[in-house]
Amino acid sequence: MPIIVNLDVTLARRKMRSKELAERIGISEQNVSLLKSGKVKGMRFETLEKICEVLQCQPGDILEYRPAAAKPA
Repeated sequence: MPIIVNLDVTLARRKMRSKELAERIGISEQNVSLLKSGKVKGMRFETLEKICEVLQCQPGDILEYRPAAAKPA
């Protein structure tokens, strides 16, 4: 998938654990774990807003677009 989730990197830079983020934004630790691993198909803007508010970051600090590598012919 060309969208990469860098939530784990941003959490490490802020010296915050997933558990604390989950408590502060009101979602389960399991959902934070799924976000960190990139195993989600989507995220509500409300959740993204809360994450950015708590981590004092921009959405681009968490989400990155990397084009998929072209498959050989």
